Amino acid sequence: MRLAFTHEHRNGGAEWQKRDLFEWITDIFEAPGIKLKSRCTPAIRQHIATEFRNEGWGQDVKIDQDLNLTISAMKDDLAFQLQTGNISRAPYDLLKLQHLFQSDRIEAAALAVPTRAAAAIIGSNVANAERVCKEMTAFDRVITVPILLIAFE
Repeated sequence: MRLAFTHEHRNGGAEWQKRDLFEWITDIFEAPGIKLKSRCTPAIRQHIATEFRNEGWGQDVKIDQDLNLTISAMKDDLAFQLQTGNISRAPYDLLKLQHLFQSDRIEAAALAVPTRAAAAIIGSNVANAERVCKEMTAFDRVITVPILLIAFE
């Protein structure tokens, strides 16, 4: 697995840079030991969870006490979400991050998804960075949380 590219939505990358966390979070995706193949998501998720846990991030954080909705990780005023599943889940992830932002629980977020080519290797109809970038741009008046999109392959 390797970092393919990043995309900033509403200066999301700058927020991670201000906290000296941009290189850390993008370096997580430089993991040559993880080979992208069908059904490789457990290895990706385990690697990322370990990296966040080692830095003291809360994992599988509930975003609302009344609902069983979680995000991958959260620490201080930042949230992180990994999406390696169906493309229909990605807009829902954006909605969850927006909710945290509007609830004043976070100031910025990062969302990691595979590139279109990597998504095709991982499985059928998997979320991909190119599409998520287009959706964030199309809904920029609705999705106002600063997001760093991390594309990996």
